[in-house]
Amino acid sequence: MNHLKLFLLSIGLVLFSIRNYAQSDYKVTDYGAIGDAKTLNTKVLQKLIDRVSQNGGGKIIFPSGVFLTGSIEIKDDVELHLEHQAILLGSKNPFHYKKIESQDTLSNRENTALISAHLRNNIKITGKGTINGQGGYVALAMDSLYYADPESYYKISKSYNERRKRPNEGGRPNLIYFNQTNNIKIKGVTIKNGAEWVTKIELCDTIEIDNIKLKSDVYWNNDGIDLVDSKNVRITNSDINAADDAICFKSHHKFSYCENIYVSNCKVRSSASAIKFGTASHGGFKNITLDNLYIYDTFRSAIAIEAVDGGFIDGIKVSNVKAVNTSNAIFIKLGHRNAPGPVGSLQNVEIKNIDVTIPWDTPDKAYEIRGPIQPFFHNIFPSSITGIPGHKVKNIKIENVVIRYPGRGNQAYANMPTWRMEGVPENKGDYPEFSMFGELPAWGLYVRHVSGLKLRNIRLEAKEKDYRPSVVMDDVDHSEITNLEVLGEGYPKQIVVKDVKNIKIKSDKSVEIIGEQSEVQIQ
Repeated sequence: MNHLKLFLLSIGLVLFSIRNYAQSDYKVTDYGAIGDAKTLNTKVLQKLIDRVSQNGGGKIIFPSGVFLTGSIEIKDDVELHLEHQAILLGSKNPFHYKKIESQDTLSNRENTALISAHLRNNIKITGKGTINGQGGYVALAMDSLYYADPESYYKISKSYNERRKRPNEGGRPNLIYFNQTNNIKIKGVTIKNGAEWVTKIELCDTIEIDNIKLKSDVYWNNDGIDLVDSKNVRITNSDINAADDAICFKSHHKFSYCENIYVSNCKVRSSASAIKFGTASHGGFKNITLDNLYIYDTFRSAIAIEAVDGGFIDGIKVSNVKAVNTSNAIFIKLGHRNAPGPVGSLQNVEIKNIDVTIPWDTPDKAYEIRGPIQPFFHNIFPSSITGIPGHKVKNIKIENVVIRYPGRGNQAYANMPTWRMEGVPENKGDYPEFSMFGELPAWGLYVRHVSGLKLRNIRLEAKEKDYRPSVVMDDVDHSEITNLEVLGEGYPKQIVVKDVKNIKIKSDKSVEIIGEQSEVQIQ
């Protein structure tokens, strides 16, 4: 009898376990969702999400089909799982996107999204399916609405960009927006076509993004992944293709910052910058590592590190980057856009094992949305590391770097000779981009207002002749250049120094040191 009771108890436990497991999986078509690309499923999906969360969590499964929806909010312990050939399709109607309660102190910022989470825990988006925001259609619908029915337009967005003739950034919906949410996983899915920033993760903790494909080049401000004041993040094994900055670290909040972030084994394409710190830099960035990246067809910088809004940057490591058809290799900038507030700081950056090829032509010409053409004639811009007077960029280490330039510098395009380097504007309050100074007096590397720079094993190549010197250093102290190699017959293989202190230079013997050398040790 005892044996029989034990057997029946075991069977009961197994059945209980099976029942509970079955209840943790919820197929959307069993609860009224229709995958015909026509039926709006917003209410059905939100009701199911709410139910699953209230029941303790589970996996909401999208089978093969096209499921049209407006804004949905993921709740605690809910996983959205898109099976192969499942498509979660954003509505083209801008009225189907609702305002999201969030903490975002950036002025004039609204928040709407196709998929959102606010003050949640343990959420996932997984599978081999696709999330398509149809953002180009949404943005154009908003644009048409502004001219046809302004009163209705202002019910969905509080402003319109008259200068650029399009709905304002912030008023258009993100594809994904998570705010003050912890334990996030996005894995396996394809994400495409946002109306604005595609994936915005703000004030969140413990995030894993792995093996995703993100492609969004249908409208302006299509940042791929924006990490805003978030911590403990891993982005790995992913393909990011965006019409604005591809992977962008931002700090909107004065007393918050991005920290403990790891990005590795990613393929990146951008019609702006591939990897960017800033522009919003009110708090800061700390302990961030980027490794093993392939960057291509990028309009601006492969690596852009910018602190211009009073925040700090401290402890950035970048390694093993291959970049081809990219306008600029490295752009590091400390500015003061937040005047009269305090100047921020930028220090302790390590960049190594970088190989960049810069074209003569525009790198993003195949994009549907291309980067803006500069309003002035110029030669190819060099990499640059710059602070501002009285506030230097500190402790920058760059080693094992190859940058291949097209050359072709021509004084008829623009001329900034070294004898009037003081003519290079500071532009300390401007939006930071590698082109912000206009023409620069070097073709390879321009360094100004820097302390503690270490350059080791640097090779600069120019395919064709350039009239400018290879390197210019202005207001630089306590720095070292070891094993600098400049390739290209007949080109100025020169390091020009001005207002430098305690500088050690060991380079190819063909490289000439020009300028004030009393504080320069040539080895």
